[in-house]
Amino acid sequence: MDMQKELLEILACPRCHGQLEALGSPLEALCCRGCAVIYPVREGIPVMLIEEALPLSTWRPTSTPA
Repeated sequence: MDMQKELLEILACPRCHGQLEALGSPLEALCCRGCAVIYPVREGIPVMLIEEALPLSTWRPTSTPA
């Protein structure tokens, strides 16, 4: 099992405790569809602070598929 899958199994949204979805490749953000927010990943570390969450509608991937 890769690190990203292991990470998603143990992390939950700090607001609603719901499941998170990985966004981007490489991992750029974690998304909570229930709250419609994303938690950014900075230097490989998820920032799981409610006050750092951004509206899902504002997220745009920075990487482009090859």
